[in-house]
Amino acid sequence: MSCILRTHHLTKRYGETAVVNDVNMTVKAGDIYGFLGANGAGKTTTLRLITGLIRPSAGDIELFGAPVLGNKKKVLERIGSIIEHPGFYLNLNAKDNLEIHRRLMGMGNKECIDDILAAVGLLDAKKQAVKNYSLGMKQRLGIARALLHHPELLILDEPTTGLDPGGIKEIRQLFLELANKRGITFLISSHLLSEIEQLANKIGIIHKGSLLEEIDRETLRKKTRHYIEIKVTDERKAAFILEQKLATTDYVAAGSGVLRVYEHLEQPDRISFTLANNGVGVKEMVLSGDSLEDYFLKLTGGERFA
Repeated sequence: MSCILRTHHLTKRYGETAVVNDVNMTVKAGDIYGFLGANGAGKTTTLRLITGLIRPSAGDIELFGAPVLGNKKKVLERIGSIIEHPGFYLNLNAKDNLEIHRRLMGMGNKECIDDILAAVGLLDAKKQAVKNYSLGMKQRLGIARALLHHPELLILDEPTTGLDPGGIKEIRQLFLELANKRGITFLISSHLLSEIEQLANKIGIIHKGSLLEEIDRETLRKKTRHYIEIKVTDERKAAFILEQKLATTDYVAAGSGVLRVYEHLEQPDRISFTLANNGVGVKEMVLSGDSLEDYFLKLTGGERFA
C-alpha cells in the first residue's frame, strides 16, 4: 500500500508555544485515518499545515511521495479539503454554488457537477437555495465542492460537528461509500471517540500538540476487548478443559496460573463450574478490560476528549 501523506517532525510554534510539536504521521492509500484529539489539541493546525494554509516552523510534509515544499501546486491539486466550516452563497442553489467554484478553480467539464451531487445525495435538491438546507445538507455540499476536481485524498476537519445522530450516521455512510466506490483516501479530524471507532481503519491520537500514538483499528480493538481473567490451580489442564468442554479457543495463557478468556463473558458461572467439575480449582475470577474511552484516558493522562 503506497504512502499518500507523511509528516516528518512537523512543528508549528506561535511565539514560545508549540501548537503542533514534532508530529510524525503516515496515511496510506485507501486509509480512512481518524485524527483524534480534544478541542485545542492541535488537530486543525496540523490540517492547515498539511493543506498549505500556514507554514510550519520546522519539519517536512510529503504528499504522494513528493515534498510539498517546491511542489505545492502539483501535490495540492490532488487533494480536497474542508478546514472549519464551508461557506456558500446562501441565496443560490447547490448547482450554481458548485458552478461558481468550478469556474474559479479553472476546472473543465461542467457535467461533473451532477455526478458529484449524486455521489453525496443532493442531486434531487440541487435547485433548492442553500439557505433552506439543513446543516447536514450543507456539510454534504461542502464535501461535494471538495470532490469536484476528483481528489485522491480528502482532508476534513470535524465534519460531523453540530449534526444530530441521524446526520452523523448519514455522513459516516457517505464517507464509507466514497472510500469503497471511488477509492478516496480520508484524513478526518474529530473529538468523537465512538464516531472515529466506527469509521476509521487507522487512528492517530494527538494531545497538547504531540502525536501520542498511531494504531490500526484491529490492534485497538484487541487492546480494548473485555475478558474474564481466571486464576486457576492448573493452567495447562484448564486450557485443555476450555477447549474440549466449552469449545473455547479465544483465550490466552498469561502465566502464573492466569488465563484470559474472551468468550462466554455472560456465563462466568458456567466456566467456573466446568473447570471445577473437571478437577481444576478456581482461585479467582474477574471481568476485566478497558473501554475505548478508558484507553484514551490513559494515553492522555486522564483528560477527556470532549
